[in-house]
Amino acid sequence: MTHFLQDILRQPTEIRRAIDFLRGPGQRRLAEAAAAVRYSRHVYLTGIGSSWHAALTAGPLFSLGAHPVYMQDAAELLQFATVPSGAVIIVISRTGRSVEIVHLLAKARECGAIVIGVTNSEDGPLAREAQIPIVVATKFDHGISVNTYSTLALAAGALAAASVGADDYTLSDAVLDAVMESDRAMTGWQGQIAKTVWLLPGTVCYFLARGSSLGSCHEARLLWEEGAKSPATAMGTGGFRHGPQEMVAEGSRFGMWIDGSRMRGQDLTVARDLRRLGASVMLIGQDIPEDAADLVFRLPKIPPHWQFLIDIIPAQLAAERLAQLSGVDCDSFRLCSYIVEDEWGLLHEPAGAPKVEN
Repeated sequence: MTHFLQDILRQPTEIRRAIDFLRGPGQRRLAEAAAAVRYSRHVYLTGIGSSWHAALTAGPLFSLGAHPVYMQDAAELLQFATVPSGAVIIVISRTGRSVEIVHLLAKARECGAIVIGVTNSEDGPLAREAQIPIVVATKFDHGISVNTYSTLALAAGALAAASVGADDYTLSDAVLDAVMESDRAMTGWQGQIAKTVWLLPGTVCYFLARGSSLGSCHEARLLWEEGAKSPATAMGTGGFRHGPQEMVAEGSRFGMWIDGSRMRGQDLTVARDLRRLGASVMLIGQDIPEDAADLVFRLPKIPPHWQFLIDIIPAQLAAERLAQLSGVDCDSFRLCSYIVEDEWGLLHEPAGAPKVEN
């Protein structure tokens, strides 16, 4: 069994522990952070890599609750934004040590901004320097971010829910029940994956989603690239209909997330039409007809705003299986560091400005 699969299989337990923390000992910090968000005119939500995808899951919760936030990944926010004094920056990072995060902390100090740090590491720069640290302790993953991704997405979502004060966003028992039901469902999902022809090494996959599942969509793209070493792309389902569909061809692969409450009929029709055009389609969502795609993962019932907590799990399992089928090592990185701590190149040569030939 790969380390990647071991991390996936323990994920529901780690999410449950994080929920218990956020509803218990972490509740005071969460309330403090939510108050800072509510009283600030300018709120930024940011992260880098997998942590940025966790931010994407929380963004729609802020917007649907009539408290929109500025969303830029940490590299763009660092280099291409002027942050007003008194702003609140919600920074998501598993270790808090990535180079963009460290530099962003310095920028926040200079701007007089308040930093809310959402992290898994209590001894990282983010937890130490944030005015309001929310530290969700979890056992770190072997390589690819699995449990660190899910627990950070959970914490960011909980912060959004606390900030907008909507009852239907709360971390209810129904959310916890769905997480534990996902644990029981994984054996069946693995069985589906073992038999499917949707996973085909050497193909490029398009991932499509809406709302909070856009975070899962982009995270799946990263899982394909990090784990299976296979190219993939991710975008909103609505945006895909405005031009990119011209690339659809016989045998092309699509993975789609169906929201728990919005645009369901429209997106199931997109899936139907993709299949009519010769594409092979995977669907992930609640109450999806089993014949609606070539591979259908039916999720346990969960409040729609929290579907992102579990709708990444089938994609994680599929990425691990694709790595096996492709004969690649999903437990090691060829090029990427576990923590990216400098901004120079890809090949880990000594940092320095490149020579310019005359």
